[in-house]
Amino acid sequence: MRELAPGIFLENKYPGVRVAAVASSEGLLLVDCPTRAEDAREWVAALATQGRPRYLAVLDHHPDRVLGARGFDFPIIAHDLTRQAMQTWPDTFKGNSSPIGAEADRLKRITGVRRAIPEVTFADEIKIFLGEREIYFRHRPGPTAGAIWVDVPQARVVFIGDAVWVSEPPYLGEADLEAWLTMLESLRQRGLERGYLISAHDGRIGMDDIHAMARFLRKVPPRLERLHDKGRPAEAAASLAPRLLEGFRLSSARREQALLRLQTGLVRLYSRTYGKSG
Repeated sequence: MRELAPGIFLENKYPGVRVAAVASSEGLLLVDCPTRAEDAREWVAALATQGRPRYLAVLDHHPDRVLGARGFDFPIIAHDLTRQAMQTWPDTFKGNSSPIGAEADRLKRITGVRRAIPEVTFADEIKIFLGEREIYFRHRPGPTAGAIWVDVPQARVVFIGDAVWVSEPPYLGEADLEAWLTMLESLRQRGLERGYLISAHDGRIGMDDIHAMARFLRKVPPRLERLHDKGRPAEAAASLAPRLLEGFRLSSARREQALLRLQTGLVRLYSRTYGKSG
């Protein structure tokens, strides 16, 4: 576990997502959650010396960051649209029933999913006071409609979730690429004067990473459009993945999962954009 700034902790030992904690004199805000419930309990136990968890922020409804929260008994904070998406889920999750290249795909069968549905939601922005901390939750759609950031101005740390991926391609199945590119442009214009920007998958990111993410996203729409112009079905979008994957430096151990994530996302994005028949 790494301390990014006084009282701001980041942990990268759990698969699927990096989790964080913001400590204050009145307890902890957790940011995202390990996928497995046993890992979530271990994470909270490791933070015991820093305080008692008061809230959990989930930065969108991706199963890797929310399923482990079903065992928690403190409030979960998320966007309104994240809550709406999770309310449609069944109470039992089977990861291998519809794999998307997530760590949650490896889960065979878990119950009690509805206990992870957020209780505290918002539309645009909210602020909470936790001890001496002033913490902002801001709606930043792109990777999903309900994606949010957690901004801790005093510490100059912003947790940006899936906004920027460095080592692997993102999941595109629920993306709004135009909104995503607009959000990245706002990051570029603002610069990094506010300190740390923390990606849920790669930790601290820099301006070069933001540029690379935008270049990747801009490649996708014209390639999907060419398939549509040729009358190709949605499944054909998977064929675009190997070339798009070339921009990422992947280990052989991660390549298969990353390729599946990209293929599945492209097919679903094509279906949403042009219809299942192409």
